[in-house]
Amino acid sequence: MRAKLFQFTIMIWVLLGVGVYAQQDPMFTQYMFNTLSVNSGYAGSYEAVSVVGLYRTQWVGLPGAPVTQTFTVHSPIPRKRAGLGLSLVNDVVGPVHQTQIFVDYSYAIQVNESSKLRFGLKAGLGFYEGNLEDLSSVDPLDQLKVNFKGEIKPNIGVGLYYYGERGYLGLSAPKLLTPRFTVNNVDFGQLKRHYFLIGGYLFDLSDRIVFKPSFLLKAVEGSPLSVDLSGMLFFYERLGLGLSHRLGDSFSGLLHFYLTPSLRLGYAYDYTLTPLHDYGKGTHELMLGYDFWYKSKDKIRSPRFF
Repeated sequence: MRAKLFQFTIMIWVLLGVGVYAQQDPMFTQYMFNTLSVNSGYAGSYEAVSVVGLYRTQWVGLPGAPVTQTFTVHSPIPRKRAGLGLSLVNDVVGPVHQTQIFVDYSYAIQVNESSKLRFGLKAGLGFYEGNLEDLSSVDPLDQLKVNFKGEIKPNIGVGLYYYGERGYLGLSAPKLLTPRFTVNNVDFGQLKRHYFLIGGYLFDLSDRIVFKPSFLLKAVEGSPLSVDLSGMLFFYERLGLGLSHRLGDSFSGLLHFYLTPSLRLGYAYDYTLTPLHDYGKGTHELMLGYDFWYKSKDKIRSPRFF
């Protein structure tokens, strides 16, 4: 019963926002390689059809802990300043399941010879269901013990993404609408608007070693500011090693392999600093990406680090 009650609390706080902490969108340690999921302006930001899949299992061993899968694909529109993308998210937290599908569009303005500013739009649907009747609670007449299925919530988002050959900076709000969840006249709360600020830069330490610091700030109404700080070293355009820290929450190790200029494999492990460390065995995140480059006679393909 204790595990199920904890499961219920996590579901309410994290997904529906009926509590002190109202962060509802899934979090990612490898956010620097999964940018389209938070910023629509990233769509079409380089000359390839880019495909990324990511699997995250959080607090392993804790009943009802979050499990998330994402799939993104994006591409520039040939001979146009625009880009298109598709984002899919499947997220399970305890008895609550959400699936999201969004289409992304961006339009680029050339700022100078080496940098562009892309304006992004995101539009799509979220599908929500919860089997709350399966949970145990202290009060057998608890009004929240009802099931809801087939909840469909449309949403839209915006993003700005400025980038050049060495770095990037992005500001976005992936979901501007804040619909409420009501079942049988019981109010479960509402979705909260999330704001993201991301950035990163590449420093050449030598001919073969590149250092990339990056950050992500996430602001949500009713929740403390979430801050991720990361640093990665890339060796010979083949191997990436890094550390990341989510302030007040976790430390993470990152490992990336560039098997070819097009194919990359990433792994991250989070060590939780909160009391949840006593219940779970850490968090694992696996990423696989591939770029289908457009043909070009005057360009040498090399791995992209953002």
